[in-house]
Amino acid sequence: MYKQLSSGVKISITRSISTSFESYLASIGWDGERFSMEDFIASWQAYFQENAAWVEKIPTEILMSSEFHEEMARKIDEVIAKILNEEPTAKQIETIEALQKELGTDYSYACKAEAAYIEQLLKEKQK
Repeated sequence: MYKQLSSGVKISITRSISTSFESYLASIGWDGERFSMEDFIASWQAYFQENAAWVEKIPTEILMSSEFHEEMARKIDEVIAKILNEEPTAKQIETIEALQKELGTDYSYACKAEAAYIEQLLKEKQK
């Protein structure tokens, strides 16, 4: 069912998952101990219901289908794995190291998205 959707709708779905996942992790301070898949899914659902036009482009019978829900669960897992496995850039590492040295902090980060969060956090502390 998911494969039948237009590429634009599939891109929008992926973007909504990525955006809401990163936003959810920021809301819990990227604290893995506080992570709850149920809370993330609720956050994603709220996000796409308020912000995503793709929902309206999918027929109701597909949206209600258990097969579609299973495909969406696999897509969510795929997007999350991609985010968590993307290495921080050299520029991010350089910036974070300089900020941490200046501020006397020692935050760790494991992926590009988390590095972006830490970089923003440090820049705000710098102000």
